[in-house]
Amino acid sequence: MFQFWASSDRKLSCGVDAVMENPGYCSGSFDGLHHPSDDDDDDDEMVDIAGATLDFSTTDDVPPLSSGGYDEYSSSSRAGMNGGGPKKLVDLLEDPLPGVGTYEDFNTIDWVREKSKDRDRHREITNKSRQSTVALLRSLSDAFSGWLLMLLVGLMAGALAGGIDIAAHWLTDLKGGVCLIGFWFNHEHCCWTSNETTFQERDRCPQWQSWAELIVGNSEGAFAYIVNYLMYIFWALLFAFLAVILVRAFAPYACGSGIPEIKTILSGFIIRGYLGKWTLITKTITLVLAVSSGLSLGKEGPLVHVACCCANILCHLFTKYRKNEAKRREVLSAAAAVGVSVAFGAPIGGVLFSLEEVSYYFPLKTLWRSFFAALVAAFTLRSINPFGNSRLVLFYVEFHAPWHLIELAPFILLGIFGGLWGALFIRANIAWCRRRKTTRLGHYPVIEVLVVAALTALIAYPNSYTRMSGSELISELFNDCSLLDSSQLCGYKQPVNVSETGVGNSLADRPAGEGLYTALWQLALALIFKMLITVITFGMKVPSGLFIPSMAVGAIAGRLLGVGMEQLAYYNHDWLIFRGWCSPGADCITPGLYAMVGAAACLGGVTRMTVSLVVIMFELTGGLEYIVPLMAATMTSKWVADAFGREGIYEAHIRLNGYPFLEAKEEFEHSSLAVDVMRPRRGDPALAVLTQDSMTVEEVETVVDSTHYSGFPVVVSQESQRLVGFVLRRDLLISIDNARKRQDGVVSTSQVVFTEHAPTQPPEAPPPLRLRGIMDLSPFTVTDHTPMDITVDIFRKLGLRQCLVTHNGRLLGIITKKDILKHMAQIANRDPDSILFN
Repeated sequence: MFQFWASSDRKLSCGVDAVMENPGYCSGSFDGLHHPSDDDDDDDEMVDIAGATLDFSTTDDVPPLSSGGYDEYSSSSRAGMNGGGPKKLVDLLEDPLPGVGTYEDFNTIDWVREKSKDRDRHREITNKSRQSTVALLRSLSDAFSGWLLMLLVGLMAGALAGGIDIAAHWLTDLKGGVCLIGFWFNHEHCCWTSNETTFQERDRCPQWQSWAELIVGNSEGAFAYIVNYLMYIFWALLFAFLAVILVRAFAPYACGSGIPEIKTILSGFIIRGYLGKWTLITKTITLVLAVSSGLSLGKEGPLVHVACCCANILCHLFTKYRKNEAKRREVLSAAAAVGVSVAFGAPIGGVLFSLEEVSYYFPLKTLWRSFFAALVAAFTLRSINPFGNSRLVLFYVEFHAPWHLIELAPFILLGIFGGLWGALFIRANIAWCRRRKTTRLGHYPVIEVLVVAALTALIAYPNSYTRMSGSELISELFNDCSLLDSSQLCGYKQPVNVSETGVGNSLADRPAGEGLYTALWQLALALIFKMLITVITFGMKVPSGLFIPSMAVGAIAGRLLGVGMEQLAYYNHDWLIFRGWCSPGADCITPGLYAMVGAAACLGGVTRMTVSLVVIMFELTGGLEYIVPLMAATMTSKWVADAFGREGIYEAHIRLNGYPFLEAKEEFEHSSLAVDVMRPRRGDPALAVLTQDSMTVEEVETVVDSTHYSGFPVVVSQESQRLVGFVLRRDLLISIDNARKRQDGVVSTSQVVFTEHAPTQPPEAPPPLRLRGIMDLSPFTVTDHTPMDITVDIFRKLGLRQCLVTHNGRLLGIITKKDILKHMAQIANRDPDSILFN
């Protein structure tokens, strides 16, 4: 039988997987989805989290339908019904009921209906504005409300991002020691006012003491090293434990990156509570803890989730966004841009990221508002100045030497490496996440996080490049060496004569010294460690972003290649490839630039971003002249990665979790027709339909109760099967229930009428129930011979939930979004039952 059941009969079992019958806790990616069978009639919308049951049926995303609406309607309708005059029939076209037109959890919105509602609302406001000054002011207020909302989103997200940056920096430094003049100061702020720092040991001052100095009174020697080592592991485990426990106890949706779910929500899917206030509070706190624990993850992806939570909460202040799901998604698209803006200090890159990577529907108006919100957020973050350097990001750098055409070859080589790493990472991470879902590994999320945190801390501490945070590592790798730089990466042999010191701000290429060789070995080990540990870290039950780990892998590889090219040019400047532009004493090669290009290549290989990634990297460095190397590496990375699979990491996780998402990048190349995909198939029972004026309330309720479909086509009669419209199950149930309570004379034998005029009835017959107002009079239809590639395009571009199939005007069947996803999975030789939602 046709399974059109994005219905109220849903349960979300938060655990590893419903297949494993695990009452564990939710991954935030709906690992444990219980999807209803044909016999499943329960509707409790409960989430079972580690033995404690949370009721998500009334979340803070949308107020309960019964909160006052029915009472207000009751008082007004009873006054008319119980008066002395004739009985008033409830016509839903004139008297819309509370709850009609809304959606249940884990349903897809009707984009066409939502846009139509907004057009009608706007038309009504415009017409009224011509009648009075008050109405004109209301119209202006309505027009301005979108910009005001964007202002509030930018301010709130920017303030939260600044707080997260400051707290994460402080807790990260707390693993190494504490400030005696104030424990709330991080290492850098603690030593700012000290007059006892030296050039060689600029990070050391009497005000900041390591744990070994505090506990054993000595900072040197093997015992002091062991004490610092153990304290580092202790703090890492404590932060990781607090992060996973808080996520588990207060907001299961706060774990993971959030971008796959944001993409799914923006495509029209409803996940109650995913963007609620508890998720926002928990994710903000646990993101700081997770980043500070030293796990191989970043805060950039989760900041998109945080910004979208801010936008969703603030939407409730404005009626037109609170009551319209399509309008709310326009705000969420802008919020995604805000998230990237505050994560990287790249407002333009954030807008392009939302347009290229996240948004499903992005009109021109949303582009402008995204730009404004990203501007406000970046300004707010700049005002907070979380890094104390008047920059928006920790790893802002400026290069002084130009690049040369011959360097395009190593840049493209970095692009190839980024593409290969991206494809390998996606396959390995998805395999690991699938193993987590289908084995006992996923039954113990807290233990898993603690084991990975302990392993990370144990291996990371001895190597200074893995001990530091991801942002600090990238900052170190992007750095362009100067004469006053004491970093190991700048451990070159000093020039013998003045002529080799370069010109202006640049420094001539120099031979590598012992310090640089040590740093290169440590970087090579750090590269292997980062590549392996990130695979098992991303997807755990703590907030985890992928931008920083991916960029770190690429930056390490790029720096290694850059130093290699620099030394090659220094010792072989008379080679043909270097002759003419790389003379002795010149600054030919900038290893930091190679690190930046490598970072962009690896991030592009993992996410398949192109335009937005180049702009983000350009905004990070402030150098227009490096756009071509970035473009070359990013496009090469995408081409190489696409050769192994078209999906980026976010699309792969969407498919792994079975979200109902029609990927615009995925091409439909099969030659099937609509009749091959529609339900019912041959041998299936006939499609459940309602007739326009020949069914009673009891017969309609019987059809509804005996099926799990979320909507029913309305036809002229069972014999003709001529299509009249389409009515949603939820609207039908609310309308019938309301009519029984509020309208006199409506009984089981009352006739249900979907026509404009009720047919004549005997005088003793009960009054009919008119439901034309809840029926969609223009449902989307295709003929049975419509090619499926066109049908898929219609679903993508119009955001349809379902489409009816006709033949010469007669109803044949129905195609839902789920049917299309299952059909595409079958074509790709994937399990069609992996599509868990409708």
